[in-house]
Amino acid sequence: MAPTGNLRDRLPRRLVQLFAGLALYGVSMAFMIESNLGLDPWDVFHQGLARHTGLSFGTATILVGLLVLLLWLPLRQRPGLGTVSNVLVVGLVIDASLALLPDVRPVAARTALLAAGILLNGLATALYLGARLGPGPRDGLMTGYVARHPGRSVRLVRTVIEVAVLALGWLLGGTVGVGTVAYALAIGPLTQAFLPLVTVSGADAPVRPLAEPV
Repeated sequence: MAPTGNLRDRLPRRLVQLFAGLALYGVSMAFMIESNLGLDPWDVFHQGLARHTGLSFGTATILVGLLVLLLWLPLRQRPGLGTVSNVLVVGLVIDASLALLPDVRPVAARTALLAAGILLNGLATALYLGARLGPGPRDGLMTGYVARHPGRSVRLVRTVIEVAVLALGWLLGGTVGVGTVAYALAIGPLTQAFLPLVTVSGADAPVRPLAEPV
């Protein structure tokens, strides 16, 4: 972990870490999509939406992110640079990565792609959260709701929202499978394991993994 100090003094490192994390997040999602073994709840919804609208996966991700940001307004949430960058960068990198990845057919190769995607996603999540420049729009929606409704945990709110978008995405034709379950089980512990290693420390309160109740 970085030594204690002023976060403003570490802005260059934080910016590099933020955009590296967002780019890696997009690549990791492309791995999971290409594995065709199941996606996380939000990406099941993005995929279903893309299939029904003719949009690319990345474009669907960006549009949903922008719509979620609008929901921040009644919650009086203020997006950071990391929030806005998350909306744009992840979707663009997903489309670019999907264009470069070869078609993978053997089950063993697809399973390896899924495992790599989940592992890299945990690291990517820790990188952009650890940069402390604002949460992603979907995470901010959960924490903003909890802030406006004291007594409710992020875990409960997150579960309700993600079950809802998963069900809607499945109805739209998004891929639900073993990868969906594996992601749900692994992403919290992975992010929690990586976060202390990459969090930029400073005078602010420490970052807490969103997998934990607040």
